Amino acid sequence: MINRLWSAVVVLIFVCLTAGCSSDEVGDVSLGLLTTKDIKLNVLVDPKVPGVTCHIASVEADLDFADPSDSSIACRQTGAITPDMIAGIDRTKDGEVVFRKSKSVLFKTMKVRRIFDAESQTLMYLSYSTKEINGSYKHSLSTVPLWGTMAYQKITNPGG
Repeated sequence: MINRLWSAVVVLIFVCLTAGCSSDEVGDVSLGLLTTKDIKLNVLVDPKVPGVTCHIASVEADLDFADPSDSSIACRQTGAITPDMIAGIDRTKDGEVVFRKSKSVLFKTMKVRRIFDAESQTLMYLSYSTKEINGSYKHSLSTVPLWGTMAYQKITNPGG
C-alpha cells in the first residue's frame, strides 16, 4: 500500500515536471544534447487589453525541481486599444498580475504584471521571479505606448 502511494506520488511529480506543451506555448528551443533544459516561448494576450500581445522566453529544466529564474518579455500592440480597456485596468502603482507560471515545486513563480504609466500614456509589462537568486530578483520589462491608439489621451497642464 505504501509502495503504491509512493509510486503514484513519484509518477505525479514526474508528469508535472515533464508535461508537454501548454496551450500558450508557441516555441521550444533545445539547449543541446547533453542538457534537459529548453527555452520555452509562451504567448500572452492581455485579458483586459486584448490589443496587446506579449511573448515570454524562459528556461525550463525537465528533470529538475526548479527552473532557472531568468526570463525575457517583449510586448507589442497587435490590435485595437480602446479607452474602455484602459478604464478597466488597475491603475495603481503596483498594477496587476496578468500571467503566472510555476517555476518550481516549492514557491517560485514567474509573474507578468501590467502597470499603467499615465503620464507617458504607456502600458508596462514586468516579467519577474518571486524568489531571490544570488541576491537578485530576476526581471525583464517591455512597454507598449498608447500613442496612435484610440486610448491615447493627451495630458493637459491645468496650470498652464
